[in-house]
Amino acid sequence: MNDSARRSITDNGRPLTVLGRKLRVGETAPDFKLVDGKLRQIRLSDSAGKVRLLFIVPALVTPVCDTQTKRVNELAAELGEEAAVYTISAEHPWNQFSWCMANDDSNIRVLSDHRDVAFGRSYGVLIDELRLLQRAVFVIDAKGNIVYADYVPDIADLPDFEQPLSAAKEAIKEAA
Repeated sequence: MNDSARRSITDNGRPLTVLGRKLRVGETAPDFKLVDGKLRQIRLSDSAGKVRLLFIVPALVTPVCDTQTKRVNELAAELGEEAAVYTISAEHPWNQFSWCMANDDSNIRVLSDHRDVAFGRSYGVLIDELRLLQRAVFVIDAKGNIVYADYVPDIADLPDFEQPLSAAKEAIKEAA
């Protein structure tokens, strides 16, 4: 993916540049290679056949990202085994591992795009100035198609939680 697709977002009103084009509902979700806190490689295709929810955060160590990830872990419990729920950031996987050790992450997988930020580029969430990821949410159905996409315009704001949860539940019903 070339980085010529640029758009603006904000961080508490401060302008930032995001690289990559926005993905749209109906498109096939790009596969990815990310790592977890134990440096194991995880791919989207590893959970093929399940509904996948991707909650992207800039950095777990910030209050907004911490709040979001704790809420996502709670919501993930409602979806059961038919869904795989991920929180993804570009921070170092050991930082993520530390967050997981201090918090309940039993219903989600926390993954890092630290190595090459290829996920950030292919999902259109790489913040150029910070080498962090824009806050965003994607729901991918069991066939691998995007059924919900939300790019949060200010990284200091929480995403909507109810719409992606509803989209995931609908996708689970359709897959059954």
